[in-house]
Amino acid sequence: MTLKPVVNDPPGLAVRDALLNLGYDGVIGVRSGKHLQVYLSAGDEEAVRRLVDDMCRRLLANPVIEDYTFEVEPVEHFPLAESE
Repeated sequence: MTLKPVVNDPPGLAVRDALLNLGYDGVIGVRSGKHLQVYLSAGDEEAVRRLVDDMCRRLLANPVIEDYTFEVEPVEHFPLAESE
């Protein structure tokens, strides 16, 4: 998820300025965001897409200020849960 283009992004501006200060003169802009991995046990890919889109709209993203995209990929096994 990233902030919509019309929303100010102070972390992105700070990274852009730091890159410019390090001599990366070609940097025009930086937008910060967050990356989530959600593992599901669900039906077919279309069902998973509907479910994830609903999760994004209801909880994971703030649709007022953020845009989101997602990818669906099959996995062989679930990585250990953080609480384990």
